[in-house]
Amino acid sequence: MEAVTNIQTLLTDLLGPFGPLIVVGFLGLILIGVTLPTLMKKQVDPLDKLNPANRAKAEANPKAERLRQAGGKDKLEKFSNFLEPQDEEAYSAVRLKLLQAGYRTKNAVRIYHFMQFTLGVMFLIGGVIYAIYISATGEPSTAQMILYTLGPGGAGYMLPKYWVTRRQATRQENIVNGFPDSLDMMLVCVEAGQSLDQAIIRVSVELRAGFPDLADEYQLVSYEMKAGKDKVSVLRDMSERCGVPDVSSFVTVLIQSQQFGTSIAEALRVFSAEMRDKRVMRAEEKANKLPTKMTLATMMLTVPPLLIILIGPSIYEISTILGGELP
Repeated sequence: MEAVTNIQTLLTDLLGPFGPLIVVGFLGLILIGVTLPTLMKKQVDPLDKLNPANRAKAEANPKAERLRQAGGKDKLEKFSNFLEPQDEEAYSAVRLKLLQAGYRTKNAVRIYHFMQFTLGVMFLIGGVIYAIYISATGEPSTAQMILYTLGPGGAGYMLPKYWVTRRQATRQENIVNGFPDSLDMMLVCVEAGQSLDQAIIRVSVELRAGFPDLADEYQLVSYEMKAGKDKVSVLRDMSERCGVPDVSSFVTVLIQSQQFGTSIAEALRVFSAEMRDKRVMRAEEKANKLPTKMTLATMMLTVPPLLIILIGPSIYEISTILGGELP
């Protein structure tokens, strides 16, 4: 008991009144980092060992077996139960958000949660070190110690989510900006005698330089159609991946045109004209918002210098006169 008291006194002298608590928290983080890989290690299914047919097939053609695996070089697969949401709805929501941000790999969800966990732990360790330094050089309050410790951890955990959200918004904006031009080009291709599949391929090639995100979507649609996937499913998947209302309306127009047997060229002509009008309306809306946004900046940058020029000399003369009259 005396040794524990001496250690506690020593930690209090070195790190402040919260010294023992800081050391216990730091040791807890180290234990979590050591035991987590062992707990989350993926166990081998015993049924795979008892199935001689699968083992013989894998030994006969190991290359084909590797091609069928989810990710032969994915080091995070053993931690999939920890890094991936077990709820189907939560997993689908994160997967859709990453798809709309442009991350289409199979292990995108796993990498996303791994980055959240890693950055959260790293920033938390940095916060603990900073809290120890602050407590050694001064006497911070309890609220400050909690803020210095947990604040960086929360910021590191939310950083990947912020990045994906910004990437999603930027990608959707790029798709919205390039979508009217793609419709005009598709209309020209269809009216020239090409089918819808050929028009989509040509549009994906021509839009690569200006709008690569939209070109990737059209290219993926062409690949899925070539693979034999149902056209309706392909178009609806494109609408979900983009997450843009204009693309959803375009997909609805194409599906209805195919179901009712109407002319695709006529549908594209009407819809492309509508998209051009919407683009002009969005530009006018931004132009009308600009004076309101510039009002505050104009007042802050114009009024103070104007007041200094107009009132400054008078204030200086008044202060000089008053200063001369005072004893």
